Amino acid sequence: MKRGVTTVTSSVKPAETREEQDQKYRQSLSTTAARNLTHTTKSVPQMQEISSRWLLRKLPWVEVAGGTYRVNRRMTYRLGDGRLTFTNTGAVVQVVPTELREIAVLGGIDDEELLSAIADRFVQQEYQPGQVIVEFGSVADNLYLIAHGKVDKVGVGTYGDPLSIGVLADGEKFGERVLVEDEPIWGYTAKAMTAVTILALPRSAFAELIARSEMLRDHVEGFRANSRRPQNKHGEAEIAVAAGHTGEPTLAGTYVDYETNPREYELSVAQTVLRIHTRVADLYNEPMNQLEQQLRLTVEALRERQEYELVNNREFGLLHNADLRQRIHTRSGPPTPDDLDELLSMRRSTKFFLAHPQAIAAFGRECSKRGIYPPPVEMDGHTVPSWRGVPILPSGKIPISHTHTTSILAMRTGEADQGVVGLHQTGLPDEYQPGLNARFMGISEQAIMSYLVSAYYSAAVLVPDALGILDHVELSH
Repeated sequence: MKRGVTTVTSSVKPAETREEQDQKYRQSLSTTAARNLTHTTKSVPQMQEISSRWLLRKLPWVEVAGGTYRVNRRMTYRLGDGRLTFTNTGAVVQVVPTELREIAVLGGIDDEELLSAIADRFVQQEYQPGQVIVEFGSVADNLYLIAHGKVDKVGVGTYGDPLSIGVLADGEKFGERVLVEDEPIWGYTAKAMTAVTILALPRSAFAELIARSEMLRDHVEGFRANSRRPQNKHGEAEIAVAAGHTGEPTLAGTYVDYETNPREYELSVAQTVLRIHTRVADLYNEPMNQLEQQLRLTVEALRERQEYELVNNREFGLLHNADLRQRIHTRSGPPTPDDLDELLSMRRSTKFFLAHPQAIAAFGRECSKRGIYPPPVEMDGHTVPSWRGVPILPSGKIPISHTHTTSILAMRTGEADQGVVGLHQTGLPDEYQPGLNARFMGISEQAIMSYLVSAYYSAAVLVPDALGILDHVELSH
């Protein structure tokens, strides 16, 4: 009788080697990698992440001894200069009720039920490219919020010829005076440049809410009273000055009023813990010091993150701290000489533009189309492109959206010029570079040394016109 033979196939995985286990749980540089720096003629470790970091180099840095920097300004009566946010359910678009505080007349209202009631009164409207939304000379009877698209404001020239006086886009608004003035007249024509989705608040609907809500009625009256206070074109409380008089008239007394709640900037921090094995630090230091090279590359990464935060941080980043009145939009999509001229005209003493390299290339293409070849300028030993003699500095930290658009920044810098300044604190314990230190944290039971590497920084815009942004810059060919 034949017996059956059973074959057993083993599915046991081979045990991990010592090297594989070390690699899996490693916390610091291995001796194998360290030996790469000790034999043959070689370079110091290279790092592709390192960029020119023009923003860090060109910002004037202000010492913040107490860790907080307060920006004192004159009293201003302008409120609600931010952009609005919208939500959509399918094709139905609604404004977020609390965002209505960005409308000047509604700024400071805390009653969310009242804001929701106002939001419910908006009517959604759709316009195709070229359609007129409001016409010059007609009675203004709606407040308009732009949920999506671009709108061209077209005025009338001296001899009746049309001229563009500005472009509005997503999140912006026009017609606010409809809510506080009696039968205002449109001083321009608003025309859709693209497909536009708009939310309109009829004047009659707002008047109905005022009649029903004593809180809203008092708030609107308070806004009207503030609007009648003497103020300059920037919304600051006026300083009364007499000029051109003769004889001995009685001069008006005056004083300079300040903001009661000035903005304060706390220093932010970028940190990491650098680990290196004592065996590596002790034995593999020829011809270059292992700890020094590890620290050098770690500091480079921290400085890159610092510049990214100065551009993109939602609290103090430049992209999020530009005044709405200092944000403009491209007229045709790509950045043209006309767009940069408008950006330049919004402030005095612009020190430089900051743009993504692709935006600089797009601007160069537009100049070439027009037969314009602006001369480059020299800055810190480098040749950089320019416009009207103002350097255009590259920065890959400025984001590109999924629709292939980006932004171009223009800024005046320095405390003396009421510009943009960087904030830091020097003289830190164990300081490695100004505003950056590396503090020894100890040696673990695995013989690994740890260093806490920290960079402290922030940025402040001293007055609104120090920083301007050209938005919706298209990069496509």
